[in-house]
Amino acid sequence: MLSCVSRALAMIADDYGRPMQVQDIPAEDPVVYDMICKADTVGVFQIESRAQMSMLPRLKPRCFYDLVIEVAIVRPGPIQGDMVHPYLRRREGREAVNYPSEALRAVLGKTLGVPLFQEQAMKIAIVAAGFTPSEADRLRRSMAAFRRAGTIQEMGEKLVAGRIAKGYEPDFAERCFRQLEGFGEYGFPESHAASFELIVYVSCWLKRHYPDVFLAAMLNAQPLGFYAPAQLVRDARQHGVMVRAPDVNASHWDSTLETLASGEGPRATPEGGARRAVRLGLRQIKGLAESAAARLIAARERGVFVSIEDAARRAGLGRGVLDVLARADAFASLGETRRAAGWRARAVAGPDLPLFAAAGGEGAVADYSGAALPMLKASEDVVQDYASLSLSLKGHPMAFLRGHFHSLGYQPCAELSRLRPGARTGVAGLVLVRQRPGSAKGVIFATLEDETGTANVIIWPHVFARFRRAVIGAKLLGVTGELQREGDVIHLVAAQARDWSEALDALTQGDEAGGFQSALARADEVARPGADARERPKRKFAASEAESIIPASRDFR
Repeated sequence: MLSCVSRALAMIADDYGRPMQVQDIPAEDPVVYDMICKADTVGVFQIESRAQMSMLPRLKPRCFYDLVIEVAIVRPGPIQGDMVHPYLRRREGREAVNYPSEALRAVLGKTLGVPLFQEQAMKIAIVAAGFTPSEADRLRRSMAAFRRAGTIQEMGEKLVAGRIAKGYEPDFAERCFRQLEGFGEYGFPESHAASFELIVYVSCWLKRHYPDVFLAAMLNAQPLGFYAPAQLVRDARQHGVMVRAPDVNASHWDSTLETLASGEGPRATPEGGARRAVRLGLRQIKGLAESAAARLIAARERGVFVSIEDAARRAGLGRGVLDVLARADAFASLGETRRAAGWRARAVAGPDLPLFAAAGGEGAVADYSGAALPMLKASEDVVQDYASLSLSLKGHPMAFLRGHFHSLGYQPCAELSRLRPGARTGVAGLVLVRQRPGSAKGVIFATLEDETGTANVIIWPHVFARFRRAVIGAKLLGVTGELQREGDVIHLVAAQARDWSEALDALTQGDEAGGFQSALARADEVARPGADARERPKRKFAASEAESIIPASRDFR
């Protein structure tokens, strides 16, 4: 993220004429905190995970130190030590904040009486249990290593005894030790959380005020974070950012900013950002070497390309490179469709085809002008985009499958916000992220995406045991269950899960609607009610073309 921030600040200086350093970013901006409280944090540092996004609308950070706590509280230590819910209840005014002594008020006042940081654990040991500073430091080290060395018990007995000797209730002493024991599962020092918070705020400020710059910088700093480029682009477009496809006459290796036409894009932000379009870089094209892209860009400096043959000749591009560019639809500015560009690229006799060059002269092409090339279906175009770019600006795969999934009872992800808590419903979408935190006792958290947005799914261990193969292996997962809502936080608690990855075959059948019956024959028993099991096609285990090009989910433990 530091690399991303550096790139972003350079773009703001170059494209907006506003030289900035991190220290120049306005502090405590209310509109930035408004964005954070809504968990609108895809792509930003640290608070983009499912757990953090669920916490943000509950904790509602409104200042620097609130974000310090936010960064630290969603960690195994505070979760295992039962610090999260007491802190939230006290912050919301649903639980009284009590301090057993004025000495502990001085230590725990900023965190409402709940120890969240390692420094607090050390200070508690000193003021409430009579530890010396060196003993408190030993306690800190034992908290970090107790799972290996087992020294926390020895320190804990002394901690409890010391508190009782100073007049604290035994129950309080034991409870406080159990909280501190949780730090053995990884808790933050306050100084660490504060350092992280600075990068959190800076990345949030960039996303809020310069979303175009933020997207370009994120794409150029890949790989990083929870989300793949497809999700970063989708999120930016939902915020009004204009994104343009890679093109031989416009793209550089990195993603860049371009001037918007009058009336394009969103209104400028309070800081004057969001006034540029993002041109995807050639780096986004799979299989394109940076050296070939450099030759293309250098040749273009002498004038735009007027044809594929012109690009091949001036940049010294072989047929293989031209084919990669054609598959990525990077010749659109030349008036070439993806399919026509593919045919022309294959006909060019470049440096890697000396036999054809000798026979027909350098740059000779076959005459295909009389051939009637059928247009790609919209769904096929999207599949080709995913195959070449791992994303598509033309549409989302689920948009072409919506009719079928609607008939099966699956709702668009955006509909979840309109349903009442406890409603039984289902969603289906591409699997973006699977998480199985060690502190969650076997619970799996999944994020599904369709053409309308994302849905957060909770899969309990007993449900996972029944639908293990689908939950682990699906590219396109259907989930039915009960809607759970707490404030603005919405989850679907799974009761059933089904692998619908084979539905993606319909995208390459040519007819997005009619292709379903053959594409889903192996997956959908409803399509052939009462069919003899011996007549059913055998399940294929190899991924289909469309299924294989969908980017894999990002899975975390």
